[in-house]
Amino acid sequence: MKHFLSFFAILFTITLTAQQPYKFTTITDLEATPVISQGITGTCWSFSSTSFLESEIIRLTGKKIDLSEMYQVRNTYPLKAENYIMRQGRAQFGEGGLAHDVMNSVERNGLVPEEAFSGLFVGETVYNHAEMVAVLEAMLKTYVDNPGRKLSKKWRSAIEGVLDAYIGKNLTNFTFEGKQYTPQTFLAMTKIQPADYVNLTSFTQAPFYSQFILNIPDNWSNGSFYNVPLDEMMATIDNALEKGFTVELDCDVSEKTFSSKDGVAVIPENAENNVKALQGIYPEKKITQEYRQEEFENYDTTDDHLMHITGILQDQNGTKYYKVKNSWGTDETRVANGGYIYFSEAYMRLKAISVTVHKDALPKNTATKLNL
Repeated sequence: MKHFLSFFAILFTITLTAQQPYKFTTITDLEATPVISQGITGTCWSFSSTSFLESEIIRLTGKKIDLSEMYQVRNTYPLKAENYIMRQGRAQFGEGGLAHDVMNSVERNGLVPEEAFSGLFVGETVYNHAEMVAVLEAMLKTYVDNPGRKLSKKWRSAIEGVLDAYIGKNLTNFTFEGKQYTPQTFLAMTKIQPADYVNLTSFTQAPFYSQFILNIPDNWSNGSFYNVPLDEMMATIDNALEKGFTVELDCDVSEKTFSSKDGVAVIPENAENNVKALQGIYPEKKITQEYRQEEFENYDTTDDHLMHITGILQDQNGTKYYKVKNSWGTDETRVANGGYIYFSEAYMRLKAISVTVHKDALPKNTATKLNL
């Protein structure tokens, strides 16, 4: 009888432990600009990457500058349209993109502050690109169908006209804090060097320590990624944060165990705990390189959303979490943690598609293997 009582006492203790509400302790918390909303747009790639660059400017110069997200969106759409038309409609066109699209745009077009180019017109307070995207898609389909049997050169100016009407005309110069700038001189003032940033991923369809084009839908511009083992990708994230560098993240947020309302993202060992694990601690699955690959290849891990990693936390059991800045606003009825989501280490290992970091944030052994 005593053995049975002891058994049930242990089982009861384990059950209580498994259901502990989350209590987080901050380990590393790097400076970032306030959380804002991308509104009704699919431009998380620009919002997150711009937030990443804002933190980089703080690190490099000490200046807190609110950069324009829509300036890079405005300058990226013509390239998407060109790609779609020149590939005769057999290419991705939509609102999605990746971090390197912002870096490429910054290198070509410079940077501007939000106050100089908001992408909103008088009376507008929320971004909503639904109509604009529908118009652009209809136009591009028409150009690809080529009803005139000879595609005119007017389509480029027509696309520019739509973007002017919905987002705004491009800038050549502006005033910021009493000084005149062009987008390129403003970029120079921020000390951002786009060539200093590298994209890392971890998949076994390509050799490790090589570069390859990651075939995901939003990689419309065929950007290359350095491929490293999963443990090294995670070590890079940790090394960056510990050394004062924030990290740009492309990830899967389609899982039921990702919740902006609860403010956590986890991978419970037992799927029966998926919902309960959003409010309390449950054992998590061990994520191996092989399991990560399997989930990617069967479409259970998909390229959904880009966010910005700014810190590290621990729960009361010592489990590591990552503080991840989202772009869905701060409405407390919809999001927790002031708009941040805490990713468990297991979730990050499984659901991080890629990361972008400054080259100086790489661990030395990884940088050497990549010849960086």
